[in-house]
Amino acid sequence: MIRVSALYRFARFDDPHALREPLLAVAREAGIKGTLLLAREGINGTIAGTQDALDAVIAHIRTLPGCADLSLKHSWAEAMPFHRLKVKVKREIVTMGVTVDPLTDAGTYVAPAQWNALIADPETLVIDTRNDYEVAVGTFAGAVDPKTTGFADFPAWFRERRETLLAGKKRVAMFCTGGIRCEKSTAFLKAEGVEQVHHLDGGILRYLEEVPASESAWLGECFVFDQRVAIGHGLAPGTHVLCFACRMPVSAADRASPDYVEGVSCPACIGERTAEERAGYAERHRQEQLAATRGETHVGRTFDPD
Repeated sequence: MIRVSALYRFARFDDPHALREPLLAVAREAGIKGTLLLAREGINGTIAGTQDALDAVIAHIRTLPGCADLSLKHSWAEAMPFHRLKVKVKREIVTMGVTVDPLTDAGTYVAPAQWNALIADPETLVIDTRNDYEVAVGTFAGAVDPKTTGFADFPAWFRERRETLLAGKKRVAMFCTGGIRCEKSTAFLKAEGVEQVHHLDGGILRYLEEVPASESAWLGECFVFDQRVAIGHGLAPGTHVLCFACRMPVSAADRASPDYVEGVSCPACIGERTAEERAGYAERHRQEQLAATRGETHVGRTFDPD
């Protein structure tokens, strides 16, 4: 089994470029794969490998300024969910496009065990801060779906609907996959003057790990940015697959559609690709199958998030 570690920490890195090469060297030496992002505001990423390899890399990350209390969520995969290692320096570790300081201004953390009671209160506005295709795979009952295609769209979405959203509400509760987006969005709402703002500590991943399915308010599966595509309660593998034409998650119901052709098309993209493009996808899929018979991984099958 391969261990998968989702991690992040808002910190203050004066020179993230100076941190990149030592981190890359440690990660390469350990043989892990996945993506790590560095920025002046901290570190974010998901990496996979053996437990010893991940422990070595995580130990190094904890030595970075302000990263001793790194936020970590572990799960397991049958096979390596990434095909390469990337360590990048970005302007933000999660792109919002609005200057906020989650390190000092984030909202109140809510443990998974207390989350159900909070979101069940009719005076709580519950917002899913993830992208539209992620929400389509699963979300909490009663949560507002912003229908955004990227996290950078969230500030404008909230500002345009602020009065309607907050009408009759005393508090706001937000959540995301691992905690980083909802932590940053709570800092944004506080900067906008919203006082009672809460977010799910550890995100959906920790909730699905700690809250029994029999007590869960979660509906569906949770999209993840690796080749597992989605996971369920107990962080067990989900039922969704990835369309490698449009890179969107495809449910079992969608796979029953005549518009779904493995490696070529799905109901979400069938009308957006030309016959020539679909022919190219079909050839790529054929090459992938040939590579699989040889025990190789075709480059077209990579799914590492940027």
